[in-house]
Amino acid sequence: MAQVIADRRDVDFVLHEQLIVDGLSKHPKYAEFGKKTIDMIVSEARNLAIKEILPTFREGDEQGCRFDNGQVSVPESFKRAYDLFVEGEWLAMPEDPAYGGQGMPRTVALAAGDYFNGANCAFMMYPGLTHGAALLVEAFGTERQKKRFLKNMFTGKWTGTMLLTEPEAGSDVGNLSTSAKKNPDGTYSITGSKIFISAGEHDMVENIVHPVLARIEGAPAGTRGISLFLVPKYRVADDGSLGEFNDVVCTGIEHKMGINGNATCSLTLGGKGNCVGELLGEENKGMRAMFLMMNEARLLVGMQGFCCASASYMNAVNYARERVQGKNLLQMMDPDAPSVPIIQHPDVRRMLISMKAYVEGMRSLLYYAGFLTDRIAVSDDEAEKARLQGMIDILIPICKGYVTDRAFDVCSTGVQVYGGYGFIREYPQEQLLRDCRITMIYEGTNGIQAMDLLGRKLGMNKGKPIMDLMGEIQKTLAQAKAIDELADFAARLEKALNRLAEVAMHLGATAMSPKVMNAFAFAHPFMEAAGDVVMAWMLLWRAVIAATQLEKGAKKKDQHFYEGQIKSAHYFTQAVLPVTMGKMDAIMTTCTAAVEISEDAFGGK
Repeated sequence: MAQVIADRRDVDFVLHEQLIVDGLSKHPKYAEFGKKTIDMIVSEARNLAIKEILPTFREGDEQGCRFDNGQVSVPESFKRAYDLFVEGEWLAMPEDPAYGGQGMPRTVALAAGDYFNGANCAFMMYPGLTHGAALLVEAFGTERQKKRFLKNMFTGKWTGTMLLTEPEAGSDVGNLSTSAKKNPDGTYSITGSKIFISAGEHDMVENIVHPVLARIEGAPAGTRGISLFLVPKYRVADDGSLGEFNDVVCTGIEHKMGINGNATCSLTLGGKGNCVGELLGEENKGMRAMFLMMNEARLLVGMQGFCCASASYMNAVNYARERVQGKNLLQMMDPDAPSVPIIQHPDVRRMLISMKAYVEGMRSLLYYAGFLTDRIAVSDDEAEKARLQGMIDILIPICKGYVTDRAFDVCSTGVQVYGGYGFIREYPQEQLLRDCRITMIYEGTNGIQAMDLLGRKLGMNKGKPIMDLMGEIQKTLAQAKAIDELADFAARLEKALNRLAEVAMHLGATAMSPKVMNAFAFAHPFMEAAGDVVMAWMLLWRAVIAATQLEKGAKKKDQHFYEGQIKSAHYFTQAVLPVTMGKMDAIMTTCTAAVEISEDAFGGK
């Protein structure tokens, strides 16, 4: 039976053979989550995704959201899917059961999300943003705020958003103009406008809770003076009942190239002077609060992009097996030779193995980031927790920036495999491409992710996190070198890893010199090179496991899968890493053209 959305065998491989997630059940925190339970969770998530969420994919795109006099209606099919989603308690899978969560390992939640986001990432933005907003309440809210908001959000009775972006500020959040004036009762009157607010207004739930960044009157300029406020659509009494409308008005929704099932809203707060917010956390510490939640948000966006790529690959490989067109190249001169499925054509196979390698590597990377979080949760060693967190911090720009870049490439290749059919709406490939594109912009554009990696993450703690990560890669290299079939792959990765270290030191030194602009002109190429090395590591790690299982005499039904793992590593180390080496050679030249060219020389006037 053909797999859709995600390859279940591959999901199981990462969970049970690469990361061995059920090993977490040895700790009391995750004692209930043995292999049998994990498999059941993934199976239930897959069923819900295929039977209920995937059917909303096309309708959500074609019908879109409708705006009428401040009210937004979502595609009709979303309502049943959402009700079933929250009924199954899927929204807060890793969170505290006392507040409506399931307390499961984050890695398992990511595996469930693999199917949900692949079925319809536009739909999943409603619960996804709610989860992120609720985490802010959990981390920074008072007991009174938690009592009134948290369970209603984690159970999906209410949804949540993040109100950051403004028309003039964009990614420069410190330049926002939304203001907060303290009231005698300790609340704040909020006034301002926000744009690009995903799920900012809709008709699926009775209340929407908005964490809002604003500046208290008299606070310092820039990011130092920004505070975080909790601003519900309807005010909430101490007993949890809803009060009056809180003057949060939707003034319109965006008409976009993708994710049309998600309402991207413009919101005006306090237009009638009647918008009340509660301080969430400390005054002037709003950006600090947001940054603590940024890893979660960026990993989610990486998952969104990856899941589009995974679905596109599943579609493409199934289509290539079924689509009969042209003769096999070896039989071109035989007039009686039959036409064959296009999966037999070399160029199609090239596209498919590229898609396969990236999808497998991205799945391993994203699950691994979640697994590091789970390991922190069960560790009592503060030094080990710091080591694991440091590696997460290094990987997050790659999980968000590199993964979404490559996910879009995979979706584009998925269109190409279909040929002309990939370009028309009768087939899903073009929508996956359009839906995926926003992930390169969300939660800080990928250029910002690259600057974060180069400017902040490499130098953290005197470079210890990046050295810790390279140490983990070295462990895999040592294992691969001991396997004859993988020795060449390991040698190529080791060469790339050593070169990456040289490039990192070169760019770091350049960034500390008067040529800082030149260094950051190469931040994105550096992130690409770093991502390629991490991807090669993930694929080699997979190949080590696969080769070991084949050596032990793997079951016949698993042999093709394991052989495929080795071929993915073979392809990536021999066809992609040489290009990566060329990218790193280019970075080392630190070409000055982008910085030195005058604005007038760009033309366009």
